[in-house]
Amino acid sequence: MKRILITGALGQIGSELTLKLRDIYGTDNVIATDIRKTDTEAAQSGPFEILDVTDGNLMVELAKKHKADTIIHMAALLSATAEAKPVFAWNLNMGGLMNALETAREINGQFFTPSSIGAFGPTTPKDNTPQDTICRPTTMYGVNKVAGELLSDYYFHKFGVDARGLRFPGLISYVTPPGGGTTDYAVEIYYEAIKNDKYTSYINKGTYMDMMYMPDALNAIVDLMEADASKLKHRNSFNVTAMSFEPEEIAAEIRKHIPSFEMSYEVDPIRQGIADSWPNSIDPSAAKEEWGFKAEYDLAKMTVDMLDKLKGLK
Repeated sequence: MKRILITGALGQIGSELTLKLRDIYGTDNVIATDIRKTDTEAAQSGPFEILDVTDGNLMVELAKKHKADTIIHMAALLSATAEAKPVFAWNLNMGGLMNALETAREINGQFFTPSSIGAFGPTTPKDNTPQDTICRPTTMYGVNKVAGELLSDYYFHKFGVDARGLRFPGLISYVTPPGGGTTDYAVEIYYEAIKNDKYTSYINKGTYMDMMYMPDALNAIVDLMEADASKLKHRNSFNVTAMSFEPEEIAAEIRKHIPSFEMSYEVDPIRQGIADSWPNSIDPSAAKEEWGFKAEYDLAKMTVDMLDKLKGLK
């Protein structure tokens, strides 16, 4: 990658990815785009363009204007929000993805877009979910992710677009507030532990889901995009994960540092239903074998860093 255009650059992943890529590839070589501009560092620290990803012509125009050789497509509606607005989610998630793939084809560039454990469904094996398995999700978000994996593969086989992707678990970050995802409780709990010494979880105890700390997720994107293409058997749907836990376990870890922390439950049936359709744990061995994926943070190490960083932001 030399000149990178990012869609959804001010979102949960994009805002941190933009800064990381600017550190690696140079500020002027990473063009951030989003539907609106904010006062955030990602928007203000380098090239920025307003872009609605449903406008394919403008996306191509901006990619050519900035001589981009890579499209990183992050713009999407997340799981719980997509379930509340399924038609809007389809139009944004799939229309935006098609435009981004067409842009990559037009510039003959590399392409990345994230998939998710949302691609799995209730008939997928729940424990140590394989790389290649049944993907029959029961949510609009999941349907979008499966279709996106297939569409990216299609553009690789049909047009030679060097499309790559990761199936992300829940991502935990101290930089960007939660944005309507099912796994966001694992972000909110740290904020509330620092702020109020207590948290009411919308996900029920005993519900295991895969998670990853944002620094590991960002490293995985860069490592995959810089990997030798000839070694990639799975291009657009690599399972990656760092840990799997349920709400009581993350609360117990927080209590090691904030003994007074209390957690109660008020289960949200929509997000709980989504969580119940996802795996308890997934197998990332293909990513390890094909491009050397490795996560550095487990629950204990992540908790120390999250609490330390959030205390510094108070």
